[in-house]
Amino acid sequence: MQQNRPEFLMCSPEHYGIRYVINPWMKLSQPSDPQRSCTQWNALHEILQELAGTIHVIAPASGLPDMVFTANAGLPLGERLYLSRFRHEQRQPESRHFRRWFEAQGFDMVEFPGDVYFEGAGDALFLGSTLFAGYRYRSDIRAHTLIAERQGIQVLSLELADRRFYHLDTCFAPLNSESALYYPKAFDPYARQVIEANVEDPIAVPAEEALRFVCNAVVIGRDVVIHRDCPRTRKALDARGYTVHETDLSEFIKAGGSAKCLTLQIR
Repeated sequence: MQQNRPEFLMCSPEHYGIRYVINPWMKLSQPSDPQRSCTQWNALHEILQELAGTIHVIAPASGLPDMVFTANAGLPLGERLYLSRFRHEQRQPESRHFRRWFEAQGFDMVEFPGDVYFEGAGDALFLGSTLFAGYRYRSDIRAHTLIAERQGIQVLSLELADRRFYHLDTCFAPLNSESALYYPKAFDPYARQVIEANVEDPIAVPAEEALRFVCNAVVIGRDVVIHRDCPRTRKALDARGYTVHETDLSEFIKAGGSAKCLTLQIR
């Protein structure tokens, strides 16, 4: 195994399903198919096993269908985890399961005050040494200040402006220290200016591919894992020398998530 290959956390999808509505993608009238969900999750897991280092799998908990979206467990920085404080009560019980798992791995926990919501790596993504952090629908901007002060890092806050893109990782995907995929209309005008001023090579994706969650990508070096059928973005990635791995994640898009939502890079 190569050195410095990333480790990821995933959660098996036995209990995944559309059980409630907390974002515009979720519809009780359009349930997920359990067998297809497991097949799609296993395919993603297999791809990541080939590309990454260790893939940890946390046991799912009955009654917590969104626990499969481990990106929202928290924000790991070194051996410290900024544990998520979920906005919606349906997801709040997930935190105790993630806390228990990370404590068993030796992580130190940082918790936010009770009135400060923060939904982990779903709303906080590094581009180089700068943390880009989304807020409005799920996370509070006050969480960004707390992380910046505690870690001594630069945090750039980006206000989201379209409820369909309720987490930053649904519309923004750093590729390296200079480049990122993003969907401009998911952000308010000032946030777009921040991205364009601080990302040397911002790659705007078309609306139809943004709605296929092409920005919800897992990036491992020069490999990028995305949901299938996003040809224009794939062409842009090919031109920059990336190897694109497409996989069907349509069952998880029904709940508002794709490849990145289903994974959390922990080291």
